[in-house]
Order: sequence, then C-alpha cells, then structure tokens
Amino acid sequence: MVRRPSPAAKVGQWVFLFAAIAAGGLLINTLGANLARRNMTFGFGFLLHQANFDIPFHLIDWTIYDIYAKALLVSLLNTLLVSAMGIVSATLFGLLVGIMRLSVNWLVRNIALCFIEFVRNTPQLLQIVFWYFAVLQALPPPRQSLQIPGGFLLNVRGFFVPDLIMREGGTLLPWLAFLALVATPFVWRLRLKGRRIGVSALALPVAALILLIASIDRVEFPALKGFNIQGGVPVPPELVALWAGLTIYATAFIAEIVRSSIEAVSKGQHEAARSLGLRPAYVLFLIVLPQALRIMVPQLTSQYLNLIKSSTLGAVVAYPDIFQIFAGTVMNHSGKEVETIIVVMAVFLTINLLFSAFMNWYNWRVALVEKR
Repeated sequence: MVRRPSPAAKVGQWVFLFAAIAAGGLLINTLGANLARRNMTFGFGFLLHQANFDIPFHLIDWTIYDIYAKALLVSLLNTLLVSAMGIVSATLFGLLVGIMRLSVNWLVRNIALCFIEFVRNTPQLLQIVFWYFAVLQALPPPRQSLQIPGGFLLNVRGFFVPDLIMREGGTLLPWLAFLALVATPFVWRLRLKGRRIGVSALALPVAALILLIASIDRVEFPALKGFNIQGGVPVPPELVALWAGLTIYATAFIAEIVRSSIEAVSKGQHEAARSLGLRPAYVLFLIVLPQALRIMVPQLTSQYLNLIKSSTLGAVVAYPDIFQIFAGTVMNHSGKEVETIIVVMAVFLTINLLFSAFMNWYNWRVALVEKR
C-alpha cells in the first residue's frame, strides 16, 4: 500500500523549500556586501592569469608561465593519483587483514586485531606525519640508498622505480591494456545461444599484460651517478608518506568490513562446500568471498569516499595536491579566497558524486535480491 503525504505535509515541504532558498539568497547577499566593503570583486577570471610558481611534482608538463587553470588540473591529477593508489592498496591489504582476523591460528588472528585497534584509535594526520618525518626522513642519503630486489632504490630523496621506455609509435598498446584492465570487473559472463559461457577472470588481465610487454622497448633502472640518482622514475617522499598513511588507516576499517561481511554469509554455505570436499582456501575464495562482496560494497563506498577526502591531509607534508596547491598557493597569489574555496569544494563534490554513482551502480548489479 502506497502512503500518500497529507496536505499538511505537502505545505510543510513547500515552506521548507522556500526557507532554504531564502537562506541561500541571504548568504549570497551577505557575501556580496562583505566583498564590496573590502573593495573586492567576485569572479573566476583569475583562472586565466599566469601562475608564476613551480609545482615540484607533476604528471603532465608544467612551467611557471602556465595559468592557474592548468595548476588546478596538475594538482587534481596528483590528488587522483594518490587516491587511486590508496584505494587499490587499502583494498588488497584490507582483504588480507580481514581474512587474518578469522584465522584459526591464535597468533595470526591477534596480530591482525592489534593492528586494527592501534590504527583505528590513533589520528590519521599523526600517522602521515610519522611516516614522513620518523621513517622517510630517517632514510640514508643517495650514496647509501637501500637496494630493493627488482631494481628499486629507496633513500631520503624518495623511492626510485624502473622506468618503462615505450616503443616509437606504440602509444596505442598501453591504452588498450588499460581498457582491458578496466573492463575486467564487468566482463563476467557471456551469453551465446541462450547458454551462459563462463569467461575466465584471468583472460583480460593476461591480455593486458601481453599488450603492455609488447609496447615496451627497454627498461631503464635507477642508478647512482655522481651525487644523485639518475634514470628510473622518482616517487617523492611526500607521495610515499601520504600513500602509506592513507593506505594503513583505511586498511584497518576495510579489514573489519571484510571480516563482518564474511561472517554474515550463512554457515550453511561453508558446510555445503566442505561436504563437497572443497579445501578451506577454495571455500573462501570461490564460495564465501563472492557472496560477502555483495554485502560489503556499500560500506566500502563510504571508506573510499573518506580516503579521497582525506588526501587533503597531504598538505601537512607539502604534497602538491589540489588543496595544498589551489587552496594554498593559488589563494595566496591571487587573493581570491572565496573563489578558490568554491572551486576546491566543487571539484571534490564532483569527484565523490561520480565515484559514489559508479559504486551505487555496481552495488545494484551485484546486490542480493530476495525472491518473494
């Protein structure tokens, strides 16, 4: 039975709507009066002005002669980079720690529990500062760099990884590999002549790996030459500290989400799988986890959104994200405090709404549907 709102409820809705509009108009009017009192104008034309400052870490070309709008793009890409890295790594570690919480081994189970309780009950900002000052700034200088198997170097100036030099004219293959990876979660089954044909989950990742290898000309490893590291791709310590802080903090919460979702799966599923002779690992990854995933998606969405917003904490270690560059340097240079804050808020609102819409769509596709 559909319950219709009463006339009084309809009147109340309209009154609330007009009150909200009036409050918004009053806020805008007050803002305009305050700006006029300070002889300031409101507008976003400053985005076309020359920046005249450098951004130490950037994924695209940047010079001091570029405009503020490009500074917004550069800092936005830095924010998206650390957010994507944090989401991927926190999900993988959260899955691992969540499974450890359910281990029959007393030591493994309690190590995971101590990790979760310690991380959840200490400030995230403090953890980021710890990683930057207590860990990364205590690393040796370039001449005594820590050599990690695989050609990686770690020192006080950052983390240096091997650089993949692509073949001439081979830019299409990496994009195809990226598209194959993006399509992997969505390609589960194909229908052919009314029958479902299972598609191996490894087909697209293997194809992406083959395409990536085919596009590589050579690998350039970082090496000490003179007083500095040459070759490879330098990852600044600010990015490493922020990535570590975001990942470890989110891992603790995601681990509890994984644990509770696994425990929410009916015990009958475990017993039925074991009665068929499946080993515990197969029961977990083939029977339990696919069902637990449908339960944990809404909670994971909230954690991912929190991680994206928490990337603004990188300002404390001078990571050039959108908050540190645009709401800091650009604001001070342009004198447009209100406009820069509005732009930053609009950017984060857009990112989170788009990501939330995607996760809600994915949740709708995999959600459990009860039969009536």
